[in-house]
Amino acid sequence: MSTDPEPRRSDQTEDDMNRLVQITPKDMVAVALQPLRAGESVDYGAGRVTPLADIPMGHKVALRDIRKGEPVIKYGFPIGAATEDIPAGGHVHTQNLHTLLSGALEYEYRPSRPAQAERTPATFPGYPRKYGRPGIRNELWIIPTVGCVNDIAQALARDAQRFVGGSVEGVYAFPHPYGCSQMGGDQDNTRQVLANLCTHPNAGGVLLLGLGCENSGVDQIVPRMGEYDASRFRTLVTQQVEDEHEAAMALIGELAENMKRDARVPCSASELVVGLKCGGSDGLSGITANPTIGVFSDLLTAMGGSTILTEVPEMFGAETILMDRCEDEALFDKTVHLINDFKEYFESYHMPVYENPSPGNKAGGITTLEDKALGCTQKSGSGPVKGVLKYAEKVERRGLNLLSAPGNDLVASTALAASGAQLVLFSTGRGTPFGCPVPTVKIASNTPLAEKKRNWIDFDAGRLLSGRTLESLGEELMEYVLAVAGGSRTRNEENGFHDLAIFKQGVTL
Repeated sequence: MSTDPEPRRSDQTEDDMNRLVQITPKDMVAVALQPLRAGESVDYGAGRVTPLADIPMGHKVALRDIRKGEPVIKYGFPIGAATEDIPAGGHVHTQNLHTLLSGALEYEYRPSRPAQAERTPATFPGYPRKYGRPGIRNELWIIPTVGCVNDIAQALARDAQRFVGGSVEGVYAFPHPYGCSQMGGDQDNTRQVLANLCTHPNAGGVLLLGLGCENSGVDQIVPRMGEYDASRFRTLVTQQVEDEHEAAMALIGELAENMKRDARVPCSASELVVGLKCGGSDGLSGITANPTIGVFSDLLTAMGGSTILTEVPEMFGAETILMDRCEDEALFDKTVHLINDFKEYFESYHMPVYENPSPGNKAGGITTLEDKALGCTQKSGSGPVKGVLKYAEKVERRGLNLLSAPGNDLVASTALAASGAQLVLFSTGRGTPFGCPVPTVKIASNTPLAEKKRNWIDFDAGRLLSGRTLESLGEELMEYVLAVAGGSRTRNEENGFHDLAIFKQGVTL
């Protein structure tokens, strides 16, 4: 997307320039930046159009006549085909536009090999760890192996609040419904996600709390953890002790005592791993919030840091853009599998691959999955793809990584944390309050949302429509991320919202 403003004509007012945008010169549609009234002509930079109906903010208006069956271009790419003739000025949405997506496809590698200049890494005060990257938080986590001990874990977290203070920045339990009655890949995924969280750098201490008769017990999870600092990890199998609460509190006390000696020290931003996610998107998400995140991603990876783009079903329709940016053909092949495997997963349950966008997305102006995907993938910036990860696989390569996970907000954000993200950037045009196991930065696509939901939103990318440049907002977002990494609390943290959701695909016994 071009960030240079269109030249203003002598008869074009400042108000006109902020009402309608054609994202690329190829586009057949423009997006309303404010509600437009039927019959009122509006400039869009290269011309003028008169809406034939009221156009809500974030929705699309046809810039020329579009024939039935003709591909409709937005972001410079097709977002579907017209299901009827659409006159210039017509409202282009679900009533006259349908997806062109289908099942698994064959792809050809056409490498673009984008260049990326190096940048001197910034620093932030973080917590060094014996193994792996530094933490941006020093929290004590209580992780149940199975849903049967969820209530015990939550009771322990409540009683352990007395340990919070100084270097112990919080005590949290992460209940979930799994760990037993699972088969095959589901059981493996649960074990690996829990193992990865046990060694997450944001956890200065972890109690792994088991029942004793579950499939994914302590003995199955610990071997998957790899190297870990034994001084920061304890386990308890509740069936093996008389008073599980008393025994667990003693272990939590030991962990908290060890954590009191921790201190923040300067750490390089090259050690940061940041997850990229969007949810509750609207028609402005791909114009403001996601491109702003894309600038941030390029900045961080230029410093040697890492970003992770996920929600694979929301790459459908924009996947070739990512494939062409793969650093080599082996990564291209992995990306092809990433996309087609998810399509085959949908088809194995006799579900259409295009059962998206959500009702909230459509209300905000997103019509098809291609429309959503072309906006969604802008979070990846313009840098090369350096890694492609399976679900619950940890990041190893610095730079931009693609991660296999669904679009569901809680599941995808948890997957990002399990793959090593110390924080998640979450763009939204509709607003959402949740938080995943790590700080979850909410980035509004429009200023009215940021002003209305100040208790949810951390960063207003809608300011791009009020004179800010994309580059300046990206730099500001980088400074904000460094502040969060250094201890500044996000809205979800202030609200006490920390959720865990594991991807389930198969049979429950």
